[in-house]
Amino acid sequence: MLIEDDPTVRTVVADYLRAAGLDLIEYGDGTRAAAAVRERIPDLLIVDRMLPGTSGDELCREVRGYSDVPIMMLTALSSVDQRIEGLEHGADDYLAKPFSLRELQLRAEALLRRRTAVGTAAMIVQGDFRIDAVHRRAWAHEREITLTAREYELFLYLLANPGRDIGRDELLREVWGWGFGDPSTVTVHVRRLREKIEPDPRFPCHLKTVWGAGYQFFVEATC
Repeated sequence: MLIEDDPTVRTVVADYLRAAGLDLIEYGDGTRAAAAVRERIPDLLIVDRMLPGTSGDELCREVRGYSDVPIMMLTALSSVDQRIEGLEHGADDYLAKPFSLRELQLRAEALLRRRTAVGTAAMIVQGDFRIDAVHRRAWAHEREITLTAREYELFLYLLANPGRDIGRDELLREVWGWGFGDPSTVTVHVRRLREKIEPDPRFPCHLKTVWGAGYQFFVEATC
């Protein structure tokens, strides 16, 4: 589903993605789109942040209340802090305007592939953490946690790589599928994941920052 209030941008993007083989439904405002998503959740949402009616931020927050559908946010807001705000509202990815249509297509396809991919092991268990790769469900400390699509991929990668330094560039490459990108994207998702897996996210015991290197994930608590 593409939600973009500028009719020219909406038409160009929709035509390009349809030509690439994607089925697409379009909306020009957030209010009608929010109602449509509640009725039938699409495989991917591409949302302009500055929408009339229900804004892109509000739409992200609402959808995150009941679904982990991948969300890509389009934004004309260029500062890092403004983009981080979009991620904190629940977006999995973002593109700043003006953007390359080819890059938009590749990022959309990457989100869709990760949405439908199933790991080689149906159930992954590491200490107090568990992932059902078939149904894309996750547990931490005997409690089921709700993860966005990107948070799920990040958690899965960390569980597969415990106890070693993992840099932000590696995470951008392996989890986001980007050859380059803004490291603050990783920072936001790590913070959101900590809020869901750590007993006290202010003092992380499992997902720890390694200054100058990135992060380390520990199955057993280190504090």
